[in-house]
Amino acid sequence: MQNSVNLALALTRGMVIKMISFGDYMAPKDLDEAYSTLISKKPARLIGGGCFLRMGNRRIGLAIDLSQAGINYINDLEEEIEIGGMTSLRDYETSEILKDNFGNIIRDSVKHIIGVQLRSIATIGGTVYSRYGFSDPITALLALDADIYLYKGGRMPLEEYLKEENPRKDILEKIIIKKNVEKAAFETLRNSAVDYAILSVGASRVNEKYRISIGARPRVATLAYKAMEYINNVEINEDTATKAGELASEEIHFGTNNRGTGEYRKEISKVLVKRALLGVQR
Repeated sequence: MQNSVNLALALTRGMVIKMISFGDYMAPKDLDEAYSTLISKKPARLIGGGCFLRMGNRRIGLAIDLSQAGINYINDLEEEIEIGGMTSLRDYETSEILKDNFGNIIRDSVKHIIGVQLRSIATIGGTVYSRYGFSDPITALLALDADIYLYKGGRMPLEEYLKEENPRKDILEKIIIKKNVEKAAFETLRNSAVDYAILSVGASRVNEKYRISIGARPRVATLAYKAMEYINNVEINEDTATKAGELASEEIHFGTNNRGTGEYRKEISKVLVKRALLGVQR
């Protein structure tokens, strides 16, 4: 009843109502059923948390809800951590397993996303599989040298997946982070605490090598290869971290949207890269 009243008030005030609708709906009990349905029915669409999908007007012929498919978990294995694709961002954020192995980089890459209610619905698989440019978790996972496991495509580095031009018709079963991360840090700049980031930077030291990722540029996150090559051949201090930030700002392409210009992102990238590297070095 209350929803009907709210809808009537919105229409009276001339507000634009955005809705998502499904022609059909199913919640498979395993990934085999989900995948066979996905490839056999052309208008089918996977539903992770569904948070971004519901922001627009669209009709989906068949919604495949993965919430019952058994991929909501965080497993602590001997040499790596497995995170199921349907793990909520809230569980991902508050996991003691992830904190014990990787410090605060996971929490810091998620804590600004809208609010606890939304983070309890949105899933890590939904944001990674979709390669959203605004995704802070992707920036952190790229710095951590994470792999992904696709139901049919198998295991591959996240770094390679993000470079693929065409979307795959597959299911992101899990994300895998190896336990060889020595230390990591995450830096971001945004207009308000829960707004999308203007820019985000992740840095880590993995097997004594530094990795630097830059996201929300506003394209999907990428590694700063020239800056990484430089910093891996010098001792980190204020001067070399500053130089690495300058190199990253020159090699990465920064775009413009309503949160910032490409020129502005280029300038702040120097500061965020320096802070992240010094955060790892301490």
